[in-house]
Amino acid sequence: MREKIETLTQNLARTIVGKNDAIRLVVVALLAGGHALLEDVPGVGKTLLAKSLARSIDGKFQRLQCTPDLLPTDITGTNIWNPKSGEFSFLPGPLFTNILLADEINRATPRTQSALLEVMEERQVTVDGVSRPVPTPFFVIATQNPVEYQGTFPLPEAQMDRFLLSLSLGYPSETEELQMLQNLSLGVQLEDLQPCITLTEVQELRRLCSQVKVNTSLQQYILDLVRATRCDEEITLGVSPRGTVALQKATQAIAYLSGRDYAIPDDVKFLAPYVLCHRIIPTSGRRARTVMERLLRSVAIP
Repeated sequence: MREKIETLTQNLARTIVGKNDAIRLVVVALLAGGHALLEDVPGVGKTLLAKSLARSIDGKFQRLQCTPDLLPTDITGTNIWNPKSGEFSFLPGPLFTNILLADEINRATPRTQSALLEVMEERQVTVDGVSRPVPTPFFVIATQNPVEYQGTFPLPEAQMDRFLLSLSLGYPSETEELQMLQNLSLGVQLEDLQPCITLTEVQELRRLCSQVKVNTSLQQYILDLVRATRCDEEITLGVSPRGTVALQKATQAIAYLSGRDYAIPDDVKFLAPYVLCHRIIPTSGRRARTVMERLLRSVAIP
């Protein structure tokens, strides 16, 4: 099954030029059963990455353009009156999909943002007391612009904690941007991508990732990192137990992607900034990434 992952990453690289680490991290989030938050400026390929992933796994894709007037029922769906049957029927919202792109999620109001909390954790939507499961697999890619704050509503800690990892695509290098222009001239389009893996295979890969061995000493290392965030003087709010579990799941996924059936400390060190930084609140004037890098240097490696 590992060759399927390689095929998937190569397929995504056809449209997302030069962002191999970002592609790898999004695939890790997918196979670990989590969700991904992309924090970056407009126009660097966040939406394209989500669409390319949906086409590559032959899954259903829905885009949710978040705005202040978006209502919770616009996301979850609602019950509407059917005059023919004389009863209410449920009209599903965009949450009933495999890949959901919540574009500019911080432009939605807190009430609407909260509509995502249940489905991101429990893979179900409850409307008028009735819970309905969403399709499997279900994967959320949310985006937000970190440099434009007018008319936005910052995600609360509970919402941030639902994302397995947070990453930034960043601007392409000069060579990569030239390659983008050449691909445009050659007619390389999103529509040219063909499915290279099925939804059933994604589920099987998730099962295989969950079986990757994480020995006790490595689990202790994960725990030491997390607990260090809870007592550090430069951190106001440390990582929750959900973050501890997320880091182990992500570690198992990246170990499997690397061709191993066991995890190593380097897996944890590579993933820790992406999995933990968005879960902490540093004291005033401190950057979460800088604090996390210091903790990685100070915590003993097994």
